[in-house]
Amino acid sequence: MKMIESFRIPDETAVTQWRGDFPILAQQVHGKPLVYLDNGATTQKPASVIEAERAYYMRTNANVHRGVHQLSQRATEHYEAARARIARFINAKHPEEIVFVRGTTEAINLVAQSDVRSRVGAGDEILISAMEHHSNIVPWQFVCAQTGAQLKVVPIDDTGTLDLAAYERMLGERTRIVAISHISNALGTINPVARIVELARARGVPVLLDGAQAVAHARVDVQALDCDFYAFSGHKAYGPTGIGVLYAKASRLEAMPPWQGGGDMIRSVTFEKTEYNAIPWKFEAGTPNIAGAIGLAAALDYIDAIGIDVISTHEADLLAYATEAVRRLPQVRLIGTAREKAAIVSFVHESIHAHDIGSILDHEGVAVRAGHHCAMPVMQRFGVPATVRASFALYNTRDDVDALIRAMAKVQEIFDA
Repeated sequence: MKMIESFRIPDETAVTQWRGDFPILAQQVHGKPLVYLDNGATTQKPASVIEAERAYYMRTNANVHRGVHQLSQRATEHYEAARARIARFINAKHPEEIVFVRGTTEAINLVAQSDVRSRVGAGDEILISAMEHHSNIVPWQFVCAQTGAQLKVVPIDDTGTLDLAAYERMLGERTRIVAISHISNALGTINPVARIVELARARGVPVLLDGAQAVAHARVDVQALDCDFYAFSGHKAYGPTGIGVLYAKASRLEAMPPWQGGGDMIRSVTFEKTEYNAIPWKFEAGTPNIAGAIGLAAALDYIDAIGIDVISTHEADLLAYATEAVRRLPQVRLIGTAREKAAIVSFVHESIHAHDIGSILDHEGVAVRAGHHCAMPVMQRFGVPATVRASFALYNTRDDVDALIRAMAKVQEIFDA
């Protein structure tokens, strides 16, 4: 990630303090200290997040928006306070622009089915990129199959950088939405999202940004970006699993029909007619993940207490250190070398499969991701079946990188034996 000049790299004492906030990091795996480098899949949770969920269940547990009793009123207050907290974190104009979902995947599916499906037809185009996660491919394939629209894919170059000139050319009269990741989960590429939105906006095309890999690592300001939709998952931002966020401009949410029916998304129901609730609640059918929303708000409090710019600077240092260390490994090739990158290092070995590497690293106490990372088209683009991915978070250190390199020496030793 780009260095931020006004922030110094946190010293060892600060990072040690951060690590102490995460109980899971104190354990051993296969008799070795845990080195957790699979943050692109999910981040670990600080004690404050765990306590926020525990406190909800211990003292507040009740359903929201339904009861007149004290517990229900208190639960509703905490739940809606979490919505407002998230709105502030990404600088949404109104809390009502925040829809709680299970995660990024559900958020994108919601937009695909509620917003896009009804306004596209045969010959219309949906524009994505060649670096997308399956969650930002398959929902659009559903829409194309349902409507006759066409899926168009913006290419990437050999470094994993989006071809912005091609993107601009591909924006056309039939483009109905652009859906592109802010940061690639497989390559670490940071896309020029401000320019992506600007070019689309000039042609009247709405934009959805997949922010699953961005929210915990870079400053996100949805008003400054002027995107129509922004989606992210709590569990990749030090929050609970099963909770996520769809940000959408209020005007778009007002125009979108609900995509699920049931409790809490209604104002009144008869057998003849149903009147829907106001936004955002008309998109939140059924009992929501109340504890998850409260836990996510606590996670964002934790990020803000450290400072997203401080975190970004620390991770940029780790990225530079890890990239150079991995580059020196024999028979290893980096996959994803874009100039603008987040703290993700993906690589392949010339003669050892990624799954074998991942298994040996695990026995050395080092947790990485080995596979296609739910981005099979990316693997096809680079002609590899899988990569080893080390992805970093605020609690990782250069010592963790050194542990990865030592474990890779063990891999080489085993296969050379």
